[in-house]
Amino acid sequence: MNYSIYLVEDEENLNSILTSYLQNEGWSVTSFLNGKEAQKEIHNEPHLWILDIMLPDIDGYQLIKEIKGGNELTPVIFISARDADLDKIIGLELGSDDYLAKPFLPRELIIRTKKLLERVYKESPTKLNENKTVLGSYKIDENTREVSLNGEVIELTSKEFDLLVFFINYRSQAFSRDQILERVWGEDYFGNDRVVDDLLRRLRKKLPLLNIETIYGYGYRLAR
Repeated sequence: MNYSIYLVEDEENLNSILTSYLQNEGWSVTSFLNGKEAQKEIHNEPHLWILDIMLPDIDGYQLIKEIKGGNELTPVIFISARDADLDKIIGLELGSDDYLAKPFLPRELIIRTKKLLERVYKESPTKLNENKTVLGSYKIDENTREVSLNGEVIELTSKEFDLLVFFINYRSQAFSRDQILERVWGEDYFGNDRVVDDLLRRLRKKLPLLNIETIYGYGYRLAR
């Protein structure tokens, strides 16, 4: 899968090296040399953030607060050359998913990144029968209109469930907001297409392991 990764590291040489290693894994990497530029792109919600704590303007602590404020389930790896134990504790308290103390080998970052991405985004839909599907850790039953995770039922509204099934049936296909409105709400619906964004936001919050990608300026798709 072509994961999108945002790297924030102010040391240009290290930034370049890490970017190269990450791209060699087939991932889409956007790198930043300061916190302010990264801050502007938080709304894009990449699959993973790799944050240096010590930055020349906005530090990693502030960035992770804003990242987790937008979507608390977005994975973050902290890197730092400061007091490793203290930074690790503070990072965990703020919601970081992993921590690397400088200096480290780039290959170690790659290994940790792979494991984290696999843990968070392991999804491949399998049809158990005509009306039951397994998508990663989720089980979707169209007869009872229920979604469960590890045996626990996740409460979805009728429209949230309809949207989920729609994406599963058309996995990897991109749809505009208007197309989603027509398929999920029906041709007779009259209203703002922003209801799609609102519904997607709620669905992502309830099913954080679901990898629904935003195609900016167009719409959405359930990625493979």
